[in-house]
Amino acid sequence: HLPCFIDKDHWPPNSPDLNPLDYCIWDEFAGAINWDMVQSKMSIINELKRSVKKIRPEVVFASCPSWTNRLHRLKQANGNCLNK
Repeated sequence: HLPCFIDKDHWPPNSPDLNPLDYCIWDEFAGAINWDMVQSKMSIINELKRSVKKIRPEVVFASCPSWTNRLHRLKQANGNCLNK
């Protein structure tokens, strides 16, 4: 959640085109997971929590222009799905 970027009251509805988690964030997240530590449901929950804390703020902020670009393109498409 980035209140300086978009507050919770203006968060978009579910839409794959407006997913604020850019692929680079998912890559960063997946790269931080130590799968050798995962042995149970509780250990994967703990590992996911640990890994999300390792996502660098600059990676998150670097994804913001991509999101605003998608928002602009979605407006131009009158809310229809975006073609890649």
